[in-house]
Amino acid sequence: MKDRRWIALCAIGLIVLAILNLPDTASLRVKGAVRDGLSPLQGALRGGVREVREIIRYVRGIGDLALENRALFEEIVYLRGEVRVARDLERDNQMLRELLGFSRRFPTRLISCEVIGRDSTGWWQTVRLDKGAESGVAEDRAVITPDGLLGRTVAVSDETADVLLLSDPTCKVSVRVARSGVLGIMTGLGGAPGEQPACRMDYMGLTADIQEGDEIVTSGLGGVFPKGLVAGRVTRVEVAADGLYRTAFLQINADLGRAEYGFVVATDADLQAAAKGLTEELTGTKTDLLGESAP
Repeated sequence: MKDRRWIALCAIGLIVLAILNLPDTASLRVKGAVRDGLSPLQGALRGGVREVREIIRYVRGIGDLALENRALFEEIVYLRGEVRVARDLERDNQMLRELLGFSRRFPTRLISCEVIGRDSTGWWQTVRLDKGAESGVAEDRAVITPDGLLGRTVAVSDETADVLLLSDPTCKVSVRVARSGVLGIMTGLGGAPGEQPACRMDYMGLTADIQEGDEIVTSGLGGVFPKGLVAGRVTRVEVAADGLYRTAFLQINADLGRAEYGFVVATDADLQAAAKGLTEELTGTKTDLLGESAP
């Protein structure tokens, strides 16, 4: 076996020596033939190397493209958030402009408040405002929005006030039909979460002039709600179960479930009491400071 290897190596060596010692013309022919024989292999190797390089570039390009797409996606998310913020600011600005215009047009004194809380049971029957007695808010005062009556204040602290909404069954309002002047008592019927609650208007005579679509406003009787505040609109009229009077079902004008702002109708006495309290507080603070600074 070893002898055969040596013989083959010797033969190859002799062939190489013979080729190297060939005349120039013969040597060129042999070299040309060898190059021609190896050229397909060299071409295949070059093509393979080129494909490998292209694959590497492609893979790198995919990685760069993925990073670029991720950066673009993050930018899109950021810009969408900016657009939402801008839309919310625009909506709030428009709402505040409308509220300011409404406050200026209203003949009585109004205290602008923001809704900061709602009834924890989720039945939308009470809301909490961000102002209280220190701002002139008192109990049993009407609370309105540009759309209509919201309810009345029932519990007032120094800095907050709770509002009993028209939808609460314990909220009763003396109202009248704007078109005909027919009087009645409006009572809340409650409402499920997410639904616009309704009210009922009772104690109208069987011949009372009231019909579907009539606007209902406060009558001014009772001393809590000023006259002429829009409360709702008639959706259905029927005879009561005892057959003695007519009952009308109303849709409340104000959106009780989405109200963000409200105006408390204040009297001059309410504002004077708040101003007096503030003055006394400042005077007491000044006295305390002087007392502390005295030797």
